[in-house]
Amino acid sequence: MILAPFSLHRPETLDEALAFARTHAGSFDFIAGGTDLLQNYKNRLNVREHVISLERVPELHGIDAHRIGAMERLSVVASHPVIRERHAGLADAIGHVASPLVRNSGTIGGNLLVETRCYYFNQTHFWRDTKGSCMKAESDTCLVIPQKEICYAAYSGDLAPILMVMDASVELAGLGGRRTVKLTEFYRGDGIAKNVRQPDEIIVAISIPDDASTLRTGYRKLRIRDTLDYPEMGCAAAVELAGDGTIRRLRAATTAVDVIPHYADFGAFASRSPRDVIDLVAGEMEERAEPKKNTSMPVGYRKKMVRVYLRRLLHDLTEGRTVSAA
Repeated sequence: MILAPFSLHRPETLDEALAFARTHAGSFDFIAGGTDLLQNYKNRLNVREHVISLERVPELHGIDAHRIGAMERLSVVASHPVIRERHAGLADAIGHVASPLVRNSGTIGGNLLVETRCYYFNQTHFWRDTKGSCMKAESDTCLVIPQKEICYAAYSGDLAPILMVMDASVELAGLGGRRTVKLTEFYRGDGIAKNVRQPDEIIVAISIPDDASTLRTGYRKLRIRDTLDYPEMGCAAAVELAGDGTIRRLRAATTAVDVIPHYADFGAFASRSPRDVIDLVAGEMEERAEPKKNTSMPVGYRKKMVRVYLRRLLHDLTEGRTVSAA
């Protein structure tokens, strides 16, 4: 399909990008890698008159153990020696995202802002018109759960769960200044108002705390095909064990089983044996999952797979087995 027409702006500083945002308030989108936004534009989904490219903004680049620039390409992050050494779970999780071609273009900041998915929304204009459209596009009614207040499209980013269990934060810059938000507090339970980022705000970088490198982390993904597909369910976990093999820290998060990613800190299980708590953690995360009929796989199956995948992941992490996307 042919892209809808728009004016492209290519600022070379963060201040210049924000100046464009002020000038074109209400009629622009920021674009990073474009792997999500441009397919929506091809389907005539919420097209804006102006698109502001962030590619040339130097403040959005750079990688070290504690900070990853939001414009860094996924493939670059995954192959970076510091990330592979200090945050191997993140590098492996990136390997689950789409395909090599998409990872070469897509950015880590863009993945955190990926559009919520729903088979009533992510379709051509012709398809949507036959269904009466949806509240994220031309209508004002959600077709997943018919009502006019909340969009029930599923959050479907792969990297939010792994970064949540690493206790990462996002650095935001906007016309009102700069702020830092914990990723666990970033998302909102509406498929349209997806997160706390304001329209004029840009994710500058992802901040990772010093102690994240002491965690064993991993991500598992349920999808129809081995590549390309968004998650039908995804789960991440972070574990730190004490010298006697008991749990020191344990966190878990899921994606694609609700409008927002779900996160839980299981600090109450500290000092207990992993084999005593793995089933409890997996069961609680399954209970929290609230998938809706908005993707290809059945709702009940997606919910049950939270327990199955997370239990396997926790076994691997606590037993020291490598968790890899390969």
